[in-house]
Amino acid sequence: MPKAGIIYNDNKPVACRIAEELKDKLISCGWEVCLTNGMGGILGYSSPDKPICHTPIELLSPPGFDEEMSFAVVLGGDGTVLSAFRQVAPAGIPLLAVNTGHMGFLTETYLNQLPAALEQAMAGEYEIEQRTMLAVQLWREDIKLWEALCLNEMVLHREPLTCMCHFEIKVGRHAPVDIAADGIILSTPTGSTAYALSAGGPVIVPGVAVLQILPICPHSLASRALVFANTEPVVIYPANPDRLVMTVDGNAGCYVLPDDRVRIEKSPYPAKFIRVKPPEFFHILREKLGWGLPHIAKPTSVELP
Repeated sequence: MPKAGIIYNDNKPVACRIAEELKDKLISCGWEVCLTNGMGGILGYSSPDKPICHTPIELLSPPGFDEEMSFAVVLGGDGTVLSAFRQVAPAGIPLLAVNTGHMGFLTETYLNQLPAALEQAMAGEYEIEQRTMLAVQLWREDIKLWEALCLNEMVLHREPLTCMCHFEIKVGRHAPVDIAADGIILSTPTGSTAYALSAGGPVIVPGVAVLQILPICPHSLASRALVFANTEPVVIYPANPDRLVMTVDGNAGCYVLPDDRVRIEKSPYPAKFIRVKPPEFFHILREKLGWGLPHIAKPTSVELP
């Protein structure tokens, strides 16, 4: 019996309703169905008195979500998609992302198109687009305090007020560099259209095998975004007397103390997006962000009498 999964945002009534309807539909077609909400991918925050507060990356998959699962459907917005991939990426499960949220930049289809997309998914008539994910780890001496999978970006900054921080950053075998800024963003190509875009970074087409480091409001004209091969691991040392805060994909994180180090590298677990039609990234940029829209012609000048 083939097996499918459903991950949904249980804070959205429409997602809860569609999840039950989808479950009944799959069961009636002879499929085994595993149902869960997206909360399992929300990793939470550690605290200074309890810095070790995380579930290992490989243990986040919900019961039944394993290598035998053909695909899973995720119902929600971009936040639910980010959470869902932390749950299914280690098992290699491809996701069909259905938008029940607002922006839906990461989603493949809408609710009114779900019946046709589901038929294609059950028949295996789709492409898989793989996106790079990151393994983010916090180390204190030889102890790993925290780790998470990341699809968009890792952000390191000071709290509670924005002020200048110093970071020593080492990319692969290259010499370390010192950057003074309000914070640091390390982004995947997928994340280049998220926080990194708001901070002035370039848009990177998802298939390009690179990462980018982007200082937030750097205190130097020479400190700008750096794009480099995703085979290079990155280690960030906070050169500050006070603690910093690290967040991953905007919904999980931990405190980083002056003697800690953050290590980021390409994860062996890619995010597998189900595409029921060939992916067209420029179309998504145009539809969601207005990129490349034609300019509106200016009215011709009219001479006044």
